[in-house]
Amino acid sequence: MTTRTDSPASVPDGAPDIPGVRNFRDAGGVGTLRRGALYRSGALDALTAQGAERLRELGLRSVIDLRSTPEVAAAPDLHHGLGPGLAHRHIPVFSEQRWPADQRELYPAMAEAAGRSSVAVIRRLLAPGALPALVHCASGKDRTGVTVAIIQTLLGASEAEITEDFVRSNAALGLDGSAAAARPGHGSLPVTATHLRHAMIWIRSHYGSVPACLLAHSAKESELEALRTALA
Repeated sequence: MTTRTDSPASVPDGAPDIPGVRNFRDAGGVGTLRRGALYRSGALDALTAQGAERLRELGLRSVIDLRSTPEVAAAPDLHHGLGPGLAHRHIPVFSEQRWPADQRELYPAMAEAAGRSSVAVIRRLLAPGALPALVHCASGKDRTGVTVAIIQTLLGASEAEITEDFVRSNAALGLDGSAAAARPGHGSLPVTATHLRHAMIWIRSHYGSVPACLLAHSAKESELEALRTALA
């Protein structure tokens, strides 16, 4: 994986432009998730000094990296002096850089893996002084998309609201036909409502609901309720 120097292909309406970071936007405004508490994006491995300054202006306190261990080693996040109080946590959805090439198989696999990682993300978000937080993977559309969808579901968002936010990644990454894809592999593949639906169906069919999935992966009811309060 090579370091990028390109800016985001485009910026979704109302999303801050963070130079060197693709697909950056606020995850709030969906369900009861308030704006300014949780952001989502692609990796920070090409973050510029100007981009870091804009993140400082947002008051960012935590960065949660969902990428695999090999991805992080090959292209570590850059911080450019974001501040000594910034907490950086590596919480991989897949520990190794191995996952299905077919997106029809990828999304159920991510749903299976995301129970454990989502509980870890929730606990990070509940840590004192953790907010505002940024959660990201490589492109900010697949692993980040499922993780954010789980959190938005906990905050009472409807399937339609979550899906509308989920597919915004296509425009931000130039995967809607407006620009050439920036990288090969899954990074060049657009996301669809069907992909997310497959992930959520997998969760519901195996656990009954998103909260039940998280509880099965060691989350406590008190933690889920605390998250709803912290992000609302």
